[in-house]
Amino acid sequence: MNKIPSDSIDLIVTSPPYPMIQMWDTLFSDKDETIDIALKKGEGQKAFELMHRLLDPVWNEAYRVLKSGGFACINIGDAVRTLHSDFAIYSNHTRILWYLLQIGFTALPAIIWRKQTNAPNKFMGSGMLPAGAYVTLEHEYVLILRKGGKRIFTNDSEKQNRRQSAIFWEERNQYFSDIWFDIKGSRQELNDKELRKRSAAFPFELAYRLINMYSVKNDVVLDPFMGTGTTLAAAMTAARNSMGCEIEKGFLDSIMEIKNHIIRLAGEVIETRLNAHLSFIAERITAEKSVKHRNLPYGFPVMTLQEKELLLNELTNVTQTTQNSLKAVHSEYPRPDFHKNELLSPSDTSVLKKKTKIRADTQLELF
Repeated sequence: MNKIPSDSIDLIVTSPPYPMIQMWDTLFSDKDETIDIALKKGEGQKAFELMHRLLDPVWNEAYRVLKSGGFACINIGDAVRTLHSDFAIYSNHTRILWYLLQIGFTALPAIIWRKQTNAPNKFMGSGMLPAGAYVTLEHEYVLILRKGGKRIFTNDSEKQNRRQSAIFWEERNQYFSDIWFDIKGSRQELNDKELRKRSAAFPFELAYRLINMYSVKNDVVLDPFMGTGTTLAAAMTAARNSMGCEIEKGFLDSIMEIKNHIIRLAGEVIETRLNAHLSFIAERITAEKSVKHRNLPYGFPVMTLQEKELLLNELTNVTQTTQNSLKAVHSEYPRPDFHKNELLSPSDTSVLKKKTKIRADTQLELF
């Protein structure tokens, strides 16, 4: 991360290796052998703290590279573990939040991600007998932090780009809830079993949603724990630039493979969002509820004036420019199959046809 200039990143979306989760013991112990010693002695709290001290320098760098007004969204889960017959929870989200506040971040309301699980043996402890069972841990956190004060959009160009980066009213109500039930856990598709063990991949939808919530088009999104490149794929889909850091060289091929499927995936994501919006509008019209505004690029109804210039730029081309860099091109126009010229209600008026401009490339860098 020392190659990244200070105050150059608009948003960080990441998920670090989780301290005290056994699958990452070796990763931490390879960096500090006293961690392995502490674990073997059953000194859980000592091992926990030593692991987090390995993560702390990354948070220092995250603060350095973020612009004032930029956000950091960190997906982290707590760990439950038994060492020498002692069962305990290790509160990773608390330790990380504490450190981030120490170095200058401002904490904002966090999100609880309620992960779905079908594990048949998810209940721990004494089963049906009281005074010996443990609450099942089925959620993770998305910590939301900001560097400095509120981001200011100063000139007309920045303000227009912000308007074009809007989300739908019904999406806003879902996204900005403090508990997310609708996102399933990530399914690992790596062929290499060892890489799969070392990947901290989170779902594409999680990264994509956060990017749309806390950045605008053309912003630079960073993932300092890049893994398989989920954040970078989500940023590309959302017409943002992206950078990532990863110490595991074995992930490079998987990251570069993004170019082979991202156009299809991005198209499906945009199509799903547009169809969901049209269904929402149709339900309101059927129920004779008011829909007062009209989106200019697409011509369909929207709930608020803030959605008037919303445009989802379709990804049209991705090329590999260097060993560790991809370039993406996005359309400046709405998808023709979603441009509604017909009237959806008797009160609808003609739609203003307007060209929406966006810088047409997204850069992905690996360090």
